Amino acid sequence: MKIRNQWPVLPIVAGLASGLLTGCGTESGDSAGDGSNVVVGMSDDVLATDPASGYDPGSWLLFNNVFQSLLSFPKGATEPQPEAAESCAFTDTQTTVYKCTLKDGLKFSNGDELTSEDVKFSFDRMLKINDPDGPAIMFPMLDKVETPDDKTVVFRLNTADATFPSKIASGAGSIVAHGQYDADGLRKDGKAVGSGPYQLDSFDDGQAVFSVNENYKGTAKVSNTGVTLKFFDGDQTALKQAIQNGDVDIAYRGLTAGDIADTEKADDGTGVEVVEGSSAEVQHLVFNMDDPVAGKLGVRKAIAHLLDREALIKNVYQGTATPLYSIIPAGIAGHNTAFFDTYGARPSKAKAQAALRKEGITGKVKLTLWSTPSRYGPATDQELNAIAGQLNASGLFDADVKSVSFGQYEKDIAAGKYGVYVKGWVPDYPDADNFTAPFFGKGNVLSNNYDNGTITGSLIPRTAALTNRAATDKEFGELQDIVADELPVLPVWQAKQYAVVRDGVYGLEYCLDASTVFRFWELSKDA
Repeated sequence: MKIRNQWPVLPIVAGLASGLLTGCGTESGDSAGDGSNVVVGMSDDVLATDPASGYDPGSWLLFNNVFQSLLSFPKGATEPQPEAAESCAFTDTQTTVYKCTLKDGLKFSNGDELTSEDVKFSFDRMLKINDPDGPAIMFPMLDKVETPDDKTVVFRLNTADATFPSKIASGAGSIVAHGQYDADGLRKDGKAVGSGPYQLDSFDDGQAVFSVNENYKGTAKVSNTGVTLKFFDGDQTALKQAIQNGDVDIAYRGLTAGDIADTEKADDGTGVEVVEGSSAEVQHLVFNMDDPVAGKLGVRKAIAHLLDREALIKNVYQGTATPLYSIIPAGIAGHNTAFFDTYGARPSKAKAQAALRKEGITGKVKLTLWSTPSRYGPATDQELNAIAGQLNASGLFDADVKSVSFGQYEKDIAAGKYGVYVKGWVPDYPDADNFTAPFFGKGNVLSNNYDNGTITGSLIPRTAALTNRAATDKEFGELQDIVADELPVLPVWQAKQYAVVRDGVYGLEYCLDASTVFRFWELSKDA
């Protein structure tokens, strides 16, 4: 997976029960399903309408509502269930042959029949185009797709992958109409033809307009006549004003931690309220293992002993995140607290100093922390400055922060120019595999020159082969313990997901869970 465009200023916490959801958006209400149009405001952009390209939260929001996948994640669930498929299952004990049978009567929004040919075309096309900003990177295990008949699809994998059902249930598994898309190139007209609950009526820089797809046949029950998605292009002030003025019904992704805190503290009668949901968005400090400074284990351990996550959550994020003590977040099966167990929750100058002395370092460590708020949100610079302040306050470091545009940031990371840098992660699917294989497996997206043979040669392949995901806890625990010991990354926070909703809008609690699927069809509002 690529690191996705995210704004960690209203980040997401996995594992919060729906009972924690509060506010006017959490009741079904007598008016639910009255057929009103719902307006959603978002600071993220939608970078693509073609599923072979988009690999960012905004684009996947569109895909999850316009396109069907063979499987999907029901609200509040982390196990995929049949959607366009009537049934799916592995047909061998090695988890390398996966067979799906399609539902009867499936059609695209333009009336074309959906058959196994469209499914094969969609996957073959995505892999052939192999767009650098697309999801093809998720399917190195996919050898070929076969279609014995119009209703049957067989995926043959070159390696065992028990998480394959979750991968095809994500936006990466979007099915397109083969007659409407070029097999060799991306669609660039801003249009989309899918078989999901909605059809895309129009798309431009300011908004995307969706209406109900009358040809849809699946598990979603639509509670509105359509959704208008307004883009605020990172302008948090404008988004805040829009929800306060009633120009949008829901503000999703993009309000600052201060905006969230102010809204929660506001007196009743404002007409807006905060809804808190669950997910698994995380942020890490990443260490370049080949860097002359960050490449030293003693330096990395000293940073781990000095990091005060609680202070960051309080002072920078105002309680809109929680401390993260492992690479697999809370609420995801396989999670442990390896970094808490190894380095504790409270900073220790004595332990940091001991780690540096063991490395042979007696003077202050000069260090630069690299940031890019253009991708990870304006609070990122503030956060890294706070971390640098924590390191410097110990007297053991001389740390500063440098911030660059995302394009330059990615180029410099690939070139190995940074020793310590920040990375955020929004999962493709709610499984521990998605927090480990992309970071430490082949094609490491962190570009930090870390390689551990036990992780890549044993633990990741073993966990990938187990269809009983609960049986992977031991291996994932061992993997997390290795990472905590060798410190190629340092987990910082796990986000909470927030949206602000106006009175009389319902169903939002069903859009904020660990699957990261924002379900338009669950939304309704008073007429």
